[in-house]
Amino acid sequence: MPFHRILRAAGLALCLSAIPAHAQFETRARVSAVASPASIAVGDFNRDGKLDFADATNNLQVFLGKGDGTFQPPTNYLTGTGALFVASADLNHDGKLDLAVADLNGLFILMGNGDGTFQTPVEYATACIPIFVSTGDFNGDHKLDLLVTYSSGNCPYVSIFFGNGDGTFQERPTNTSPSYSPAATGIGDFNHDGKLDLAVAEQFGGLSQVEILLGNGNGTFSAGAVYPVDADPFSIAVSDFRSDGKLDLAVAALSGVTDILLGNGDGTFQPNGYSRTPDAVWVIADDFNGDGKPDLAVASEGFPPGVNVLLGNGDGTFQAPAYYPVGTNDPLVAAGDFNNDHKLDLIVPDYRYGTVYVLLNTGAVSFSPTMPLNFKKQASGTTSAPQAVTLTNTGKTALNISSMKVAGQFAMTSTCRKSVAAGANCTISVTFSPKTQGPKSGTVSIIDSASSKPQVIELSGTGT
Repeated sequence: MPFHRILRAAGLALCLSAIPAHAQFETRARVSAVASPASIAVGDFNRDGKLDFADATNNLQVFLGKGDGTFQPPTNYLTGTGALFVASADLNHDGKLDLAVADLNGLFILMGNGDGTFQTPVEYATACIPIFVSTGDFNGDHKLDLLVTYSSGNCPYVSIFFGNGDGTFQERPTNTSPSYSPAATGIGDFNHDGKLDLAVAEQFGGLSQVEILLGNGNGTFSAGAVYPVDADPFSIAVSDFRSDGKLDLAVAALSGVTDILLGNGDGTFQPNGYSRTPDAVWVIADDFNGDGKPDLAVASEGFPPGVNVLLGNGDGTFQAPAYYPVGTNDPLVAAGDFNNDHKLDLIVPDYRYGTVYVLLNTGAVSFSPTMPLNFKKQASGTTSAPQAVTLTNTGKTALNISSMKVAGQFAMTSTCRKSVAAGANCTISVTFSPKTQGPKSGTVSIIDSASSKPQVIELSGTGT
């Protein structure tokens, strides 16, 4: 069953500082996961300054980052239990990130050891299959609680499991029922009363709406206003799109639209148009180009799948989406600086083929195509026809290139010189010359003024 048919939940993102960039993204790493990777939680699990991620993919898998956008082989937890969604937070205030997992068999908590490993999972029973879990202090006691939603109409409510502050939770949750079963949730203090509120996307027949549930400060919620949105809302991103101190909403819908609702600061919202993002599955908000204005990344399924990045104008409107192809089915998206160059990158799980893609933010350098170069099978001792990549400087100043090198059984020529003028482009041509049979891999590595890290073009082919 496609993942979006069982999982309807809020987007997740990691807020990090960034320096001005143009938010060009390209695939620079592919990580093999257990079949059907569903959701991703990003964090520094071993406290080495390099971002890691946990992937709910039937198993729970933890990948430790190398700091260059690539990852070590995973460690597996909850093997074969049916992990659906994972969230990361410090649940016991010891400075070590922990994991909360919504699973076909219930709710699991894994306490972090601070070295990238996790303790034996502790299970909490749930009335229905939990498909989403997130954290927040919903009763004002300075201890993190869990927000859980479910896949079954037998549980048409949101549950709050109150935290004890030591990584354990009370077993009987407090439940609040919105008008219809939750399809997605977003969390924030929408009316500035110091109590967390919820935005709940709902789909019932031909009705599609977002209902605001205002927090009472004790883990329960009171019904607020309701706003129509496009059909089949799937995720909600919460951010201050206008930098006015009032939280706004972006609602991604499978009908192909991301609706924008601007907050009035009193728990009510006003519609502010929409952006067309085909088959929108997941939306996150963050500053991808370092201009201090929240942007959107919207993962789309269907054909072609990929991620649309919409740069924010700072007034609640967004520029036309820039499309980046990735994956084959049901992509979701999360963000983090995976190569420590102070630019936010994207990470996308491919539900169909068990692959997690890392799209590095190349700043003012745009590559076309954005995907790695894959060569057809080539007889050993012969040379393939060239494949070309166009490098464009989308910045406002000249791009200085310090070096450009090729590695592996590949050769490269280039029209790029030491400097590429603003708005100009050049071509990198690569050929494949396998010396022996079997799969081969390589890279073109470019050191330039757009990034503190090398820009890399991945190469692959098979010798016969």
